[in-house]
Amino acid sequence: VKCNLFLDELLCNFLEQVDNRVANMAKDWKHVVHTFFTRSHGAVTSDAKVDTLKDYLIPDYIFDTERAIWTDSHVPACPVMVFINSKSGGHLGGELLMTCRTLLNKNQGSTMPNAGLGYFQVVDLRENAPAKVLHQLYVNLETHKKSGDKMSFEIQKRLRLIVAGGDGTANWLLGVVSDLKLAQPPPVATVP
Repeated sequence: VKCNLFLDELLCNFLEQVDNRVANMAKDWKHVVHTFFTRSHGAVTSDAKVDTLKDYLIPDYIFDTERAIWTDSHVPACPVMVFINSKSGGHLGGELLMTCRTLLNKNQGSTMPNAGLGYFQVVDLRENAPAKVLHQLYVNLETHKKSGDKMSFEIQKRLRLIVAGGDGTANWLLGVVSDLKLAQPPPVATVP
């Protein structure tokens, strides 16, 4: 329940900001996204003991089965994968992509080997098809689970997907999730 409430609160706050800006026509979409993620980035990069985005991060080893299994006892409450159509939204997707990668790929260098999963948690749909990324992610999770990794069980159970783009992008990702025929498919949130 904590996971759903935390994710719902974050998304609701984000969408409220968007709704207020659109209704008032005072600021544009770019400003809302920038403001939201700038505030989040400040929380992540500050020296505060509580990292507000820690519960969203997926450990690196999940993306690469050759890496050592994570021994940290903290299980992320709401691990997320973000899929962004960087050409969508008047090309504002590129800025959103950079911001999300800064936040969620903080410890995941873009040059690390990752079995073709792109930039780990934040995927540019121009570079990587969601079918390939999600298929490989679930293969990796199964591989880790078979080796006794309890964290992988929890990550798979708690995984959430966020898709940023138009209707076509959202439908594309929903179709991929459906095609995977998972016993328990992850919830999908959309950011228009």
